[in-house]
This record gives sequence, C-alpha cells and structure tokens, in this order.
Amino acid sequence: MYQIVPATVGDVGLSAMRQYTPPKKKRVDRQGRRMIAAGMIGAVLVISAVVAWCYYSASLHKADLLKTELLDLRKDGFIIHNHAGTVVFRMAFRSGSLDLDSCSKEGRILSCSRSTAGKLNFFIETVKHKDPVMCYRVRWEELESYRAVEHDMSYNGSHWYGGAETWSQHWPIVFAGNQDPKPFITSDVYANHQAFGSILERYWLSSNATAIKINDSVPFHLGWDENSKTLRFQARYDDSPYKPDPAQPLRAELSYRVCVGYDVTSIHKYMVRRYFNKPNKVPSETVFRKPIWSTWALYKTEVNQEKLLMYASDIQSNGFNWSHLELDDRYTTGYGEFEFDPEKFPNASYMFQKLRDDGFKITLWTHPFVNYNSTNFGIGVERGLFVREPSGELPALIRWWNGIGGILDFTNPETREWYTSHLHTLKNKYGIASFKFDAGETSYLPQQFSTFSSLQDPSTFTRRYTEMAIPYNDRAELRSGYQSQNISCFFRIIDRDSLWGYDLGLKSIIPTVLTISILGYQFILPDMIGGNAYPNRTEGQKGLPDRELYIRWLELSAFMPAMQFSIPPWAYDDEVVEIAKKFTALHETLVAPRVLELASEVLNTGDPIIRPLWWIAKDDEAAYKIDSQFLIGDDLMVAPVLEPGKQERDIYLPAGRWRSYKGEHYDKGPIHLTDYPVDLDEIAFFVWSG
Repeated sequence: MYQIVPATVGDVGLSAMRQYTPPKKKRVDRQGRRMIAAGMIGAVLVISAVVAWCYYSASLHKADLLKTELLDLRKDGFIIHNHAGTVVFRMAFRSGSLDLDSCSKEGRILSCSRSTAGKLNFFIETVKHKDPVMCYRVRWEELESYRAVEHDMSYNGSHWYGGAETWSQHWPIVFAGNQDPKPFITSDVYANHQAFGSILERYWLSSNATAIKINDSVPFHLGWDENSKTLRFQARYDDSPYKPDPAQPLRAELSYRVCVGYDVTSIHKYMVRRYFNKPNKVPSETVFRKPIWSTWALYKTEVNQEKLLMYASDIQSNGFNWSHLELDDRYTTGYGEFEFDPEKFPNASYMFQKLRDDGFKITLWTHPFVNYNSTNFGIGVERGLFVREPSGELPALIRWWNGIGGILDFTNPETREWYTSHLHTLKNKYGIASFKFDAGETSYLPQQFSTFSSLQDPSTFTRRYTEMAIPYNDRAELRSGYQSQNISCFFRIIDRDSLWGYDLGLKSIIPTVLTISILGYQFILPDMIGGNAYPNRTEGQKGLPDRELYIRWLELSAFMPAMQFSIPPWAYDDEVVEIAKKFTALHETLVAPRVLELASEVLNTGDPIIRPLWWIAKDDEAAYKIDSQFLIGDDLMVAPVLEPGKQERDIYLPAGRWRSYKGEHYDKGPIHLTDYPVDLDEIAFFVWSG
C-alpha cells in the first residue's frame, strides 16, 4: 500500500525544483538559419504580391474610367479608333497634362478637374448620333485668366482638306515649315501671302474618315509644325484680336467636335448636314449658263464711258453671249462715293440706257471703305458709321489698296441702312442689276478697334458684310466668306495672277475651288480667265497673259459653275476667238445643265458641285492626292492640261466604266492613262457610263 504523506504546495515546488535539471540549449545549425531567411523572404514576397495586385486592380479600374466608345484618354492626350479598331485620330495636350486621379466617368462623359498647371474644367462626351458616325465633344477650359490652351492634332499618315483659302493652294493641304499659332481670321492673301484667306471655316476633313469642327465661341489660333507633323489648335485672349464676353470670366476655352465614320465622303456629308449653313436659293440661271464680262483685267482703273461702250460692242460683234457686264474699279470721283465721275462718265444715264437697249445687264463694283478725302467721310464721322478706335470716340483710320480712310461698321444698323440706301439709289437711278462686293476681310480692321456691336470673333465682320449682298443675290459676287454659306450668291476666289503655278496661278484654281467647296461654298466664280495681268505677275508679252496659258485657263473655266472674261479672246487672234466660242458653247450645253441640277440639290444637302476624285473612290489612296482633276457631280470627270508646252497629260480613272470625250471606253480600273493626248483646243473629260 502506498503511504500518503501530507505536504504543502511550497514543499512540493521546492522539492521539484531541487530534483529538476533543465536540458542543455540546442544550437541552430546553418541549414536552419537558411530556412528561416527563406521563410521571411517568402512572407515579403507574399505581401508585395498583395500590394501589387491591389495597385493593378486600381489601375484596371482607372483604365476603365479613361476609356469610352472607340476613344482612349491619357494624361497627355487622346486617340480615337475607327470601327475596325485602327487608330485614325491623335490629339496631344500641349499646354498641360491631365491629373488622371481627378478624372471620372459618368455615362458617356469623361471629366477631369485638374491638370499639371492647376484647376480646370475638362470633359469628353461621346455623342452617337447615327450609325456609322461616332462623335466626341471635347472641352478644355482653364480656370486661370490669360492662360492659353493648346491641343496638337497629328496629321501624320493621313491627308487633310479644308480650313481656308491660301496664297499657295494645294490639295491635300501642305503644311510647310513651322508656324506659331496665329489668329484664324479672314484675310487678304494678296496683301499678305502668309495669312489665311478671304474664305475660311473652322473645319478640317481627313482621308481617315475623321472630321474636326472648332466651336464658334473659341478665340481660335492656328499653327503647325512640319517636323512633328501636327496642327496646333490654340485658344487665347492675350495678344489676340478676339474679345472675351464681358459678362463671363476671362478664361480661355478650347472646345471642338471630332467625328469618325466609315469613309471620307460619308463623314463629310454628315458634318455638312449637321453643322453648316445652306443656301436658300439658287442664283440666276443665266449666270450659270453664260459668261460674265468684267472691265477689271482689261482696263483696271482707267475705265471710262467710251471704253465701256466699246467693250460691250466688241462682245457683240465678235459673236459672244453674256450673263451681265461688270463695271469694276474707279467709276466714281472718290472711294466711298456713289455717284459717277462726270469726267470719265459724262452721260452715265445715256450709257446705261444704251447698254440696256443692247441687252446688257450691268453690275457695279463696291467695297466697305470710305477714303478720308471722300465727300462721305465727314458724314460717316458725324453719324458714327465707321469702325472706331478702342475708345469709341474717333474713327479708326486704315490703309487699303486704294488709299487711307475709314471702314464701314456693318454691325451698326444705321451704317447698314446708309450703305444699302446708296446701293438701292444706284440700282433705281441707272437700272443696275447687282453688285460685285469686294474685300470684306477681317484683316482690314485695325489692330485695336471697337464696333457698334461687340465682335468677340473678329471674322464675324466678314459675315455682316456678306449680308449686304442678300438683296442682290441673283447676280451678286462676293470674295470673302465666314459662316456665309447661306448667302445665296456667287463667291469668287481671290484674284489670280497670270501664271502657271500654285502661287495664285492656273494650278491653284482646282485646289482652291475644291477647298471652298468642302467648306460649303458651292456657287463659285474661278476669277477671270487668264488671270488679272498685273505687272510683274504675268507670264506673257505686251501686257497680255501668255497665249497658251490663256487657252488652257479658258478650257478649265468652261467646266466651272460659271465663267468670267475680262481679257477678251480677240486680244489674241482668230484661233483663240474660235476656241473661246467652242468652250463657251460647251459650257452652256454640257456643263451648265448638270451644274444647275446639282445646284438645286445643294439647298438640301450642301454637297459640293465640284468634287474631288475621292468622292466616288473612297478607299483609293491615289484619289486622295490628285489635285489636277475633279468631278462635276459623280459622273463627269475633268482633266485639264495645266503645264506649259504640253499637249498630253497623265490621267487617273477611278474604278468603274468611263467614256471619254473622244468616244473611248474604259471598263477596268482604276486605270492610269500615261501621256494621254490633249490638243491645244481640247480638254480631257470622261463621263461615267455604268
């Protein structure tokens, strides 16, 4: 049996402690240390993987926020894909980068509130109007006064069209050298070769089936960089003729729309129908069918009553017809007056009655200037009819090609009424049919000015001037235009020199006509046959344009919406007279009926009458670059000779069946016709036959 001995807790603990001997501590060997280190590294890797996954998930979430239909937004710009997934448009943010952490997406709107420069209002909204077109509204508003906004559009890899008339006109546009952004306003390129032209719109179109339209509210400046192959779109008020809305904070805003479609023709049709004005009537049918005869290139400012009557008599005796006879510059005593110079026109009433009896309708040259030595200058100052200095107290004197004076302020209802009343008096007193409205470009405004109604966009001055032609639109002629497509008049391209080349010469006519057609101006006068015969700007002898140049110019003009003579064919020889009769007849019987049919369609569609080859050859790379051929509608293709000493030319026929003016048939394509023979009295043209 066991004997139980009583004891206390203390006794038990001490006894146990006396009897217990702890084991010796075992040392960790080298292999164990390695295992511990590996475990620690593994833990670090696991933690890093978790952090990376969280960051990656956040990045994916941000990427989702910065994408919308076919568009990817990045901090330094955005790209747009077409429906096939190809990148067709690139825009870079030059004046600042977005802080993507300030961006969010709600529905079809991507918006951001900060950039590297500070706070801003930025958004891109997807607007899907109609298949297959996808559009994007882009707006970047700086919240700090006087800070400019600039976005740079890449044009590398595509061909671009539109914008403005230029001194050296090419199709597609050629951006040569580097140009800092400058005001995109209507200007006289004859006076300033580096300026934008008399007709312009904030619209460009790409062979990639992409179009961009800058909003009207933008203080818009345009530049380019040939090295980086970019167009520089800039909004600014500093050092600029644009004026901010006094009721709004002084903040620059760059806003525009970019639209993408399946092909260049359909996207242009979409843009024109949605964003362009349309004419509301077709001008006089007679102007489309029969040539205008002007006194300018023949007589310049030396015209008088005797010369005008003789000119009219020569037109008749040489067997030509006419739509009207245009009396150009210097028929008044001074610039800004509306009565005939009694020395040059001693019996103006008789002269006009004689011309009417002979079947002539007469139009007169007019302009927006009143020279300081004109009898009407004092009246204009007293009644406040002129554009004024910034203070608004005095008229702003300007220099134009015929002197120094004031420029009429067509934002002032009293000015409009005064000017219109004088034109109306001339019309009633002498039986004048209409007027040739010259100038009107914003570039003739002084650098600093004030007007009756504020011009936030100075090119609005051009729009107000073109409105003066509305009462006379059947036969009126304008040379400047901005948002003026609904002024149902003929728009004349700027004066051409009597040269062969692209610098306001013969080769510039087709690119210029195609450009302003794309801008929505369809009733086009290609200026005077043979050019203006200005001294030092004329290839030829005895003050006349070169004979061959004159003939080739005549042939091209016969396939334009209207023809305009000044240097008469009989100034050369009988052969030139016969060629002129042949082509004025061809214009009346072949070209004018087709043009008139298309002109009636313009009222609804805005589609060009004179069209580029890519209009019917949408996927044809060669068609995008051809600047010496054009279409009238979809079925009449014209290929004039534009080189001196040539009686042949290379011709490109898009795919399809074509019949030449000689009766030849071509039903395979596309086809390059090399050295196709074209005699001096011919122009090559082809009719679509199926």
